Amino acid sequence: MAGRERVVRMSVEQPLWRALTAYRVLTLIYAALLAGFGRATFERPWVAVAFLAFLALWTLVTLPRVANAASCTKRFLGLDLVVALTGILLTPLADLDAQHVDGPTLPSIWTAGSVLAFALKGGWRWAAFASTLVAAANIVERGEPSEDTFHNVLLVWVASIAIGYVVEVARASERTLARALEIEAATRERERLARDIHDSVLQVLAMVQRRGTALGGEAAELGRMAGEQEIALRTLVSSGLVPTTRVSEDSAEGAVVRVVAGESGQDEEDTEDAECDLRTLLAVHAGSRVSFAEPGAPVLLPAGAARELAAAVSAALDNVRVHAGTDAQAWILVEDEPDAVIVTVRDDGPGIPEGRLDQAEGEGRLGVALSIRGRLRDLGGTAELISVPGQGTEVELKVPKVSRGKAGSAR
Repeated sequence: MAGRERVVRMSVEQPLWRALTAYRVLTLIYAALLAGFGRATFERPWVAVAFLAFLALWTLVTLPRVANAASCTKRFLGLDLVVALTGILLTPLADLDAQHVDGPTLPSIWTAGSVLAFALKGGWRWAAFASTLVAAANIVERGEPSEDTFHNVLLVWVASIAIGYVVEVARASERTLARALEIEAATRERERLARDIHDSVLQVLAMVQRRGTALGGEAAELGRMAGEQEIALRTLVSSGLVPTTRVSEDSAEGAVVRVVAGESGQDEEDTEDAECDLRTLLAVHAGSRVSFAEPGAPVLLPAGAARELAAAVSAALDNVRVHAGTDAQAWILVEDEPDAVIVTVRDDGPGIPEGRLDQAEGEGRLGVALSIRGRLRDLGGTAELISVPGQGTEVELKVPKVSRGKAGSAR
């Protein structure tokens, strides 16, 4: 669509990966210089030369691996840490006095780059794992570690964990910012659509409703349908929840409007565990005789549980139409609590006489028993029905956030 807002995602951690790339190159040069200046003190200088040559080749070849999080795989991190640990443990072989003198190891501070890669990739837990192995290798290499050794080991351990924690916070902030930008872009688009629709389609529907009501007869039914479509369309442009509707013919009752929920969107739910906004499934019932009130934020449930709960609400509304009459007014209220989702369906009909539900169940009419209570039972929830003759009926459906049983097994 022309003029649609585009959300550009920016990685807040990418500069850290570029800094790590530079760090590995600089510390390689530093380790080579240290070995060059101390070569005369090595009992086996060829060990140091061979390792540093391999380290230089490894560092240069793997530079693309530390360019971003995607290319820095777990396998690479493991191999990179093995290279660092091998260099530490080879230090006494090249310099016999290394265990008695607090000098640098063969890879020197290059080892910290390997630990930092763990921190950037997996956060503070991965950093703690890598730095612990490096600390153990340094202690083994020293044999009898001094106070300076423990100081350096603790410094690397604390610094790497701190950086890993900062990375985790940065990623969470990035996701929050991206979501906020998406919501802002969607809101602006809805506002633009609302202006266009208000100036054209909604005005036409309102005029058809007024003229149809004035003319009476079949035109009045057409006006009623136009009024329902106007309400659904206003809900769509204001909240973005109501999908498109279509008109179908019912041989028994004439032309009726049937709202089709998620003909394309629901097919995109690949698994029962994927989260779904319950408001999207319930908002389709809003109309001239059904009021819908929902929280301003998404009400997320597993897709299967959300569909079953929506089906129970639909069954409750069917009961309103059948038993309270087509002129009855109904209200749907959605409440999103910390541990459960509560949907209340209320009507202003004549109510249910005492004992009528037990009689209906005995006669084999199981709308409430199976369509409502049975679904909620399978979800691990409850369905409470309160009805006072002459004062309407209220059905409260409560589903826990973590459902159990056969939640969502039916499609």
